[in-house]
Amino acid sequence: MPNSKQNSSHTSGNKKNIKKIFEFKINLTPRNIFLWVIIASIIFLMFISARDVSNLFPQEPISTLISDVKKGDVKKIEVVDTKLLATYKDGKIYTSYKESNDSIYKIFSDAGVKPGSVEVDIKDTTSGAIWINILSNVLPIVLMVGFFLFLIKQARGAQDSIFSFGQSRAKLFSKDTPKVTFADVAGVDEAKQELSEVVDFLRFPQKYRALGARTPKGLLLVGPSGTGKTLLARALAGEANVPFFSMAGSEFMEMLVGVGASRVRDLFNTAKKNAPAIIFIDEIDAIGRMRSTGVMGGHDEREQTLNQILVEMDGFTPNENVVVIAATNRGDLLDQALLRPGRFDRRVVLDLPDWKGRQEILKIHMKGKPIAKDVDWETVAKRTVGFSGADLENMLNEAAIQAARKNKKEIDMSDVEEAATRVKLGPEKRRLQSDLDRKMTAYHEAGHAIVTYVMPHMDPVHRISIVSRGMALGFTLIPPQRDRIHETKTHLLEQIASMLGGRAAEELIFNEMTTGASNDIDKATSLARDMVVEFGMSKLGPINFGPTVDVTEWGGRYLNETHISPQMQSKIDNEVKSIMDVAYKQAEAILKKTKDKLDIVAGDLLKKETLEKEDFEKIMDGTKKLALASSSI
Repeated sequence: MPNSKQNSSHTSGNKKNIKKIFEFKINLTPRNIFLWVIIASIIFLMFISARDVSNLFPQEPISTLISDVKKGDVKKIEVVDTKLLATYKDGKIYTSYKESNDSIYKIFSDAGVKPGSVEVDIKDTTSGAIWINILSNVLPIVLMVGFFLFLIKQARGAQDSIFSFGQSRAKLFSKDTPKVTFADVAGVDEAKQELSEVVDFLRFPQKYRALGARTPKGLLLVGPSGTGKTLLARALAGEANVPFFSMAGSEFMEMLVGVGASRVRDLFNTAKKNAPAIIFIDEIDAIGRMRSTGVMGGHDEREQTLNQILVEMDGFTPNENVVVIAATNRGDLLDQALLRPGRFDRRVVLDLPDWKGRQEILKIHMKGKPIAKDVDWETVAKRTVGFSGADLENMLNEAAIQAARKNKKEIDMSDVEEAATRVKLGPEKRRLQSDLDRKMTAYHEAGHAIVTYVMPHMDPVHRISIVSRGMALGFTLIPPQRDRIHETKTHLLEQIASMLGGRAAEELIFNEMTTGASNDIDKATSLARDMVVEFGMSKLGPINFGPTVDVTEWGGRYLNETHISPQMQSKIDNEVKSIMDVAYKQAEAILKKTKDKLDIVAGDLLKKETLEKEDFEKIMDGTKKLALASSSI
């Protein structure tokens, strides 16, 4: 038997459902009213058309109907326009038709039917016809008006209202907004110091005015993507106890001319009313690019917006206690009038974090994640040279995803290592390859690794793999052991030799060339040309033979013509070729001397697919370091 508790709960559930049905309410919004009017009109028209049920009964000629009336068989006749609905005394119903201009009484009189022989009921259809006529004329107009009102409302939803184009779209961060503070930002200590001073200026202006100092009008954050420019601005919004207005550079632009300048005026007027205040403009290069310098000139929307920003920041009307913070990763494209003191007084460059900065960033992003004890954050920080803050955050997120995929309770070192490789090179791809292709890839990567190991100034090999990632069939991972500020000629030459080690191994083992070395050759040639053309590291001397870079009036970049004679260009090409030849010969000589090691490394790669640093160095133990003969270049 079912449980009584179950029955009672089931009954109460039914009562709730019934209650919900009877509690149904119509929300009478303008849109719903319009819809209900349309639905009611359609139902009314359907009702009017459905009232004619005469077609459901059999039809007989009017002469037969008159004959039946004379006999006294007909009880009642209903007249609806030209239709006659005759109800007989036996209950049967028949339909018939008359001429539209003839009266039913005249028809009976001409046929000799006695008045009162049958009950005649004439239906008045003029009111229904009037309503149908009104609806057929009015309903299309109502529908058109409703359609245009709907379009206007949608347009207002997209643009707030037809009269609000010039209003600022800046987002105001209040004290109740969830905060990101400077404690959540790491690796950019100099920038944090600059922003902290701005906050202090706004909080305690008397301290600085007593010494004759004025509040900085603007601070520009410049740096590569992912270095924390926007995060710093969010932290500034969390730290400042003043109104903080945030807006992207692209939000000033609009399809209507003058809207951008109007929004700039509205933004600064709002900030002045709430002074002291901070304005943050993200991606300012969208509106702050260099203005036209050509003969034709320009007066587009972007240029008007920039002009208005210049006036608001340092124009005829003084701008006090409103600090503008802007961020961009294209600082070289900004207009010089925007960068001068008085507008952007300070320019803070955010670089990729160093070893210590990466450690601090990792400590921030590891919060809330269960980390195993075997994770060495110092090793991870050294392993991730060249990673931005965004890369490190993404790396730890990928490590957490991978650990969850394997049903682990903690993130261990193997997860972090795999995540770092994934961020750098992409996910693994298990491609179907022939035995010959795998063997060629193994010797190619072994060639890179052995040449790198033998070179005295190269960083140690971290991992070798013939598992495809991204567009590469295999990879040799050589992360820098330290953050290099200066590059020496010797180290650059060793890098080129290392890049050509794969091609040298292919020719040595297979006596053949493959397309697998195309990317290596491209990078090596580019580096050799930079050494000759830009770095002055050749016999041609410390001369820059490269093209100069100019900024166009539209903010684009183009290369000026190089004023180099054909004879000098030939010498440059010869120097580049000389560097490539010497590096290739060096790589080839190293691999010939260490062919036994090359076979062992390639064999292990074919068996294991991946060799870590420790396994590779055990194989190479005792191999002599050889210096590249750079004096001949």
